[in-house]
Amino acid sequence: MIDRAMLGSIRAALLLTVALGLAGCGAVAAPCRVGSAALKILPAIGHTLAEPTDACASAIDPTPSEP
Repeated sequence: MIDRAMLGSIRAALLLTVALGLAGCGAVAAPCRVGSAALKILPAIGHTLAEPTDACASAIDPTPSEP
């Protein structure tokens, strides 16, 4: 029988494997992009406040550069 500590380790390893498999994927960057969009709604200061979340999304899932 598997004890709780081993079960926690298995879950952590599975989560890490899934996260690494999605690296560079838009699904991982989605929370940053949604947060950025929500901040940009604020008048006058929204775009300034959203810069860190835009940088987060760009670091995870960079957009292809234009030719």
